[in-house]
Amino acid sequence: DNGVYVRQGLSLKEMSPKQRSAALQILEASLSKKGMQQAFDIMKTDKSLSELNSSGFLDEELYFITIMGKPSETEPWGWQIDGHHLVINYFVLGDQVVVTPTFLGAEPAVARTGKYIGNKVLQHEQDMGLEFMQSLSEYQQKIALLETQKRKDNMAAAAHKDNLILDYSGLMAKALSPIEKEKLMALIHVFVSNIKEGHAKIRMDEVRQYLDD
Repeated sequence: DNGVYVRQGLSLKEMSPKQRSAALQILEASLSKKGMQQAFDIMKTDKSLSELNSSGFLDEELYFITIMGKPSETEPWGWQIDGHHLVINYFVLGDQVVVTPTFLGAEPAVARTGKYIGNKVLQHEQDMGLEFMQSLSEYQQKIALLETQKRKDNMAAAAHKDNLILDYSGLMAKALSPIEKEKLMALIHVFVSNIKEGHAKIRMDEVRQYLDD
């Protein structure tokens, strides 16, 4: 084992036009318009990064689709898209869905050159997170802030870390004021709204119900 993670499934690059269309229809049926656009924009960042690095393993079509189980109206099944800075696991049981683990990233977050110049990813999430953090008191910020600087790769849950258990950390929602809780809910909705509106509403109702925990 040399530590290299091998992607599973069939990449968009390998698919025929018909297969690619069918694969993207699965994503379209599962994600909101916003979520679909975000996925495409993240894929574009790989093209931008490959232009900067001349790397052969980066490409906007090197995103791999896997179907887990047999699609069914009654039995559990799911799909996964897996690639650089974009991983979505979408599990289905009847009318219930769970969209986790999910990873959304970008490099570069803003493309300043190349084919997709002007492409921006995760800017709204960044701005909403900053706005929420700045709304907290100095004492709350100290509890919520885990590190002031990122000097190294401190990723805890990456490849080869299956079944990792992380301790809770940060500021408990229970300690927030009603206004602060609403701002936190708005921040959470930015991420939850990547799935279809009906499922997103159900998920947000669950978040509100259990927010203090």
